[in-house]
Amino acid sequence: MAFSMPWLEDGFQDGRGAGQARRVLTGFRGELYRCLTGRADALFELADAVLCRPQRVHMLAELSLEPECRRGHGAVYDAVSCGEIQFARLRRALAAVALPAWPDGRIRLAVDVSNWLRPDAGTSPGRLFCHCYARGRGNAQMIPGWPYSFVAALEPGRTSWTLPLDAVRLGPADDATEVTAAQVRGVIARIIAAGHWADGDPDVMVVFDSGYDLTRLAWLLCDLPVEVTGRLRSDRVMYFPAPQRQAGVNGRPPRHGAALRFADPRTWPEPVQRTVTVTSRYGTVQAMAWARLHQKLTSRAGWEDHDGPLPVIEGTLIRLHVTSHLPGYRALEPMWLWSSRPDASPDEVNRIWQAYLRRFDLEHTFRFFKQALGWTRPKLRDPAAADRWTWLILACYAQLRLARSLAADIRLPWQRPCPPGRLTPARVRHGFRSIRQTLPALASAPKPGKPGPGRPPGSKNRRPATRHDVGKTVKRDEPKKKTRRQKG
Repeated sequence: MAFSMPWLEDGFQDGRGAGQARRVLTGFRGELYRCLTGRADALFELADAVLCRPQRVHMLAELSLEPECRRGHGAVYDAVSCGEIQFARLRRALAAVALPAWPDGRIRLAVDVSNWLRPDAGTSPGRLFCHCYARGRGNAQMIPGWPYSFVAALEPGRTSWTLPLDAVRLGPADDATEVTAAQVRGVIARIIAAGHWADGDPDVMVVFDSGYDLTRLAWLLCDLPVEVTGRLRSDRVMYFPAPQRQAGVNGRPPRHGAALRFADPRTWPEPVQRTVTVTSRYGTVQAMAWARLHQKLTSRAGWEDHDGPLPVIEGTLIRLHVTSHLPGYRALEPMWLWSSRPDASPDEVNRIWQAYLRRFDLEHTFRFFKQALGWTRPKLRDPAAADRWTWLILACYAQLRLARSLAADIRLPWQRPCPPGRLTPARVRHGFRSIRQTLPALASAPKPGKPGPGRPPGSKNRRPATRHDVGKTVKRDEPKKKTRRQKG
């Protein structure tokens, strides 16, 4: 069902026109204010304080010292802990913003998980063991925290800008693949409702990193106009289509053909497509592609409750090899990619691996969220408060993206000037305070009040908070299905 945003009827589409960009930014801020249904004034001023603070955000209390926030530190914490945000309406507002324009007209989305680490928060529910990379190869750690799944639209060219469209916190009882599929389905539905995609347009390309079940995601999203692309581990095995059954041969027909083992070049037949691309940053990139390869599925994990025979989901397998080294690395191992498009042409093969390389722009967004905007800085106990703060950060980043054509290049003496149209999110944030002064004021003035008495000095806490375990808490209501290999 289509929805309309009045503030985007004369929307900012191509980035030209300061007055037009200012009107769109003003309209988005008004829609954001209407999404805040509880503690609206405090939450809105808190978002302005995040945008206008010259330094990095380290804690919520220091945001109350900014001139844009007229409330005290108690009201700031109360707004995050007890405020209300209409997440569905805010999702529609983000989807209504003009998506990045690519030369081929295809929308490219990236999906990845970023962790809000809370190792010492024993009283915070919903924590999982989050995979975190440490310094040095092979030194990964599992730290308790809240994992958040993000979906963002990618931009062409060398840039650190993205457009985050959705964020979902993964819980202990959630199936990550099902949650991700539902998240992508919701984003695609809102993109279509906003008019960014219509019948006849190219399929939306959704790029995933390693760790996702690409085959199952392609199966769950097969009814949508999407093309699933992602990276596979280098120890995987995939299979070609089954050969035709010969006449006079009895028995069950085969479902899988010859195996292609990533680690064994002897099992690699002649690729269907070969491409060689010379890049300015990575040197010569060689890609080999094989068509109609699929994964052999088993009735366990995500396919345990599947009714009927397991499907055969074919796609294009790509081996990407960089002849020269990447910046900062002496050597780079080949990369394996898989796309749900069964037969990819040479141009489509290049588009697939180039779209995957653009996925790393999302890592710049995560770093900006955590280091500059202070996404994971507040020590919040309630996961619902963490969700409010997360969506407030997404709204702040969307305002920076809408204001990048209005911001001046305010830089420190030792920083290089940015060319026109190449301002980074941090540079736009430096000039947002002057932009905000030209926008209408939406939040009302605070009412006079005084803080409560609090707990009397010297008294003990007689209601200690409940402590929660970390990890998965999945419990099956029905016993596990028995396979043919199990006895009994």
